[in-house]
Amino acid sequence: MSAEDPGSGDDVLLRTEGRAGYLTLNRPKALNALTHAMVLRIDEALTAWEHDPAVETVVIRGAGERGLCAGGDIRAIHEDARTGGTASADFWRDEYRLNARIARYPKPYVALMDGIVMGGG
Repeated sequence: MSAEDPGSGDDVLLRTEGRAGYLTLNRPKALNALTHAMVLRIDEALTAWEHDPAVETVVIRGAGERGLCAGGDIRAIHEDARTGGTASADFWRDEYRLNARIARYPKPYVALMDGIVMGGG
């Protein structure tokens, strides 16, 4: 996995160190609220790490000082609903699947919670 670079513009930063895989939600200005792309990227990382014997634990944290995650990106969901789009349904489907996957994940999954913690975070 790539090294974390908070200035990279990536909304989910991935890295491995020792025997741990690290996920960092990297939208601190939006309280690390989840987008659909973030949900898909987290799922991809969990798939890779589930089958990687070098990764024994997964750690998730939020960038910035205000919290781990404010849940789903309500602004994007509101805009989608306002315009009659269907992206919100796709987001919720995949986000709930991800939550269920995390609950059943075969390796320890540690969430570093400090500040706001809601929803899929």
